Amino acid sequence: MASHAGQEAISRSARQRAGLKEWAGLGVLALPTLLLGLDVTILYLALPALAADLQPSSTQALWIMDAYGFLIAGFLITMGTLGDRIGRQRLLMIGAAAFGITSVIAAHATSAAMLIAARAVLGVAGATLMPSTLALISNMFGDVRQRALAIGIWATMFALGMAAGPVVGGLLLERFWWGSAFLVAVPVVAALLIAAPVLLPEYRAPRNGRLDLVSVLLSLAAVLPAIYGVKEIARAGLEPVAALAMVTGGLLAAAFVRRQRRLADPLLDMRLFACRTFSAALVVLLVGLVGVSGVMLLVTQYLQLVAGLTPLAAGLWMGLPALAMVLAGIGAPLLARRIRPGHVVGAALALSTIGYWLLAGVGVDSRGVGMAIAGFSLVYLGLGTIAALGTDLVVGAAPAEKAGSASAMSEMVQELGVALGVALLGSLATFVYRTQMSGILADGLAANLSGAVEDSLWATVLVGERLPEGVLQQAQQAFTAGLNVTATVSGIVALVLALISIVSLRHVGATGAKIPPLPEKGAR
Repeated sequence: MASHAGQEAISRSARQRAGLKEWAGLGVLALPTLLLGLDVTILYLALPALAADLQPSSTQALWIMDAYGFLIAGFLITMGTLGDRIGRQRLLMIGAAAFGITSVIAAHATSAAMLIAARAVLGVAGATLMPSTLALISNMFGDVRQRALAIGIWATMFALGMAAGPVVGGLLLERFWWGSAFLVAVPVVAALLIAAPVLLPEYRAPRNGRLDLVSVLLSLAAVLPAIYGVKEIARAGLEPVAALAMVTGGLLAAAFVRRQRRLADPLLDMRLFACRTFSAALVVLLVGLVGVSGVMLLVTQYLQLVAGLTPLAAGLWMGLPALAMVLAGIGAPLLARRIRPGHVVGAALALSTIGYWLLAGVGVDSRGVGMAIAGFSLVYLGLGTIAALGTDLVVGAAPAEKAGSASAMSEMVQELGVALGVALLGSLATFVYRTQMSGILADGLAANLSGAVEDSLWATVLVGERLPEGVLQQAQQAFTAGLNVTATVSGIVALVLALISIVSLRHVGATGAKIPPLPEKGAR
């Protein structure tokens, strides 16, 4: 496998360098990536307004937020392989059209159930976009250096979308109804559908085997319970239902793997994991996203609930970390032309460790905002590097006909990393918060107020005017302590991951270097 991957890399680098049309096509591929980033954060601002209009129950409100992510995660592997079979440009356009139409339906939803259904369909459509765009980049940019830079630019678009979400959402909701947050997708999809046939090539695998529906069902049955279990742990702790869901997901994942090994045309070619570069890059992406996602959730809450910033102001402050990610996403591939990617990733994660250290020292005083943004900017610098180089290593290690499957795996581990980060680090922060607030709860607050204070800082803020003097300030200090502890743990993990990256990717040479990379162990 390693030998095949090396021959593939050599053949790709020998192809003609991309021209103006390919770079313009990259701009087209950036549109759905930017859109998916926007969709992650823009709904957080719209939720209070749509809740007042549709009046969902607490369970329905949770599903309005989660249905989209569940279905994206569940269908990524299927859609990545489907693009390889029916054509990547074709699948991209079908998915984009479905995304645009469903966004209009979601914007005009008349009930919570209708909006949940629309969000679920948006998740299925969204699952077609990411692997299709990434796989098409591997077709358009045959030169390995250009491909690395193109993937770096592509990766930063998602972060830009996430950063722009609160700003765009705030501007729209000041003038229009909550449905306008969904209608942002319409002009983006329209531009994509017009430009894609002109600027994007079509590619399908030479051997078009049949799509194994049993494997599709097994992949869904494995991923959905696992993601559900992780999210439930984040919300309510390690309850029996969450544990059962994760065990079920694990058993079905094992059954999925066994089936793939027996099939002549598997949904996911398990031989990809025999490539050391492919597997090591996936580990870096997974573990790196765990730390970033958990801390990101806490930093955004810190800016609003502790520092007292409006959502729009918090969104503008978060633009600085997004800028750091953009610089890393573009700069890291350029550095990797002269320095081994593993060393670039390790150095970036070392800088992220410094960022986590700054976050570990954030307090509730006036310096907190600047310190939090400075620290999180360094964290995002590491994220931009691993997103760009890690994704390029995953895609570059796979043969051309498997680029869709490889792209889907890259997206899958990042989705899983985000879910695990929110669950594990969110639970840690909640534990610290409740431990520090236990003394106050024992002092005899009214039952309804005690429940809010124990639940979270967000719930405490909502009843802040009815609390005794000083309780809200103590809750803010307890939340900040949770952020400090979580950042400390994330920093330790980032430092260990930096060392792992240097060691596990040491066989990978500088991008496009004439000197061949070190041979992988066991390669023949």
